[in-house]
Amino acid sequence: MESTNFSFSARKKPVLEVCVDSILSAVAAEKGGAQRVELCSGLSEGGLTPSYGLIKIVRKSINIGLHVLIRPRRGDFLYSELEVEIMKRDIEVAKELGADGVVVGALKPDGQVDVELMQSFMAVAKPLSVTFHRAFDVTPDPYKALNDLIELNVDRLLTSGQQGTALEGAALISELIERAGNNLTVMPGSGVNERNMQELLKLTGATELHTSARKKIASDMLFRRDNLPMAGMQQLSEYESLVADEQKITTICRLAEAEI
Repeated sequence: MESTNFSFSARKKPVLEVCVDSILSAVAAEKGGAQRVELCSGLSEGGLTPSYGLIKIVRKSINIGLHVLIRPRRGDFLYSELEVEIMKRDIEVAKELGADGVVVGALKPDGQVDVELMQSFMAVAKPLSVTFHRAFDVTPDPYKALNDLIELNVDRLLTSGQQGTALEGAALISELIERAGNNLTVMPGSGVNERNMQELLKLTGATELHTSARKKIASDMLFRRDNLPMAGMQQLSEYESLVADEQKITTICRLAEAEI
């Protein structure tokens, strides 16, 4: 299906969700104008469940929506019984600490949505909002997966349209949004930034967007050992970190509003 340029005349300002893995980023997201954060740890691993302390302090520090990622490890989305126990307890913790929603996904060995397991996760999460994350992007049949999520009454789907970036997957995202109708919110994510979000909105008609909008910052450490990395796969030095950029978020919000 070809993507369509959507009219924004009757639309509200899109909801912006910022993926964050630190208190600094969560506060920047709110200051920048985001309506919600997806809180996780280990963004270099694709995102993992954040700690109890991080969830608690973020909830205390921001007044916008807080959704917590439930993912016990990197890699695929086929989970063992013990991992399922961990995930259920993490959902309970997120709920106890005042999260507004959880972000979770699970697949069967054949790549299909694990409907039964998702039902059990949603039962634990109730009444929180539930987003099915980008496990969707490695399912073999996106239309069947979408139907499964609609039948589950999942609130939201985060997807790149089964491509490396949401802009590359815009055609599928547009079709998913049309098929989902009012049954489920389809939220584009992956590679969304201030340079492409207007085009993405036009191509898909999305009402929510997911971005990390990060910048690199230097550590305040004075004494350093640059030849002693702590991480196995080094993307940054031990004296650098990536945090949400308040200015980028402000720009994205302003550009989104300009498209209404």
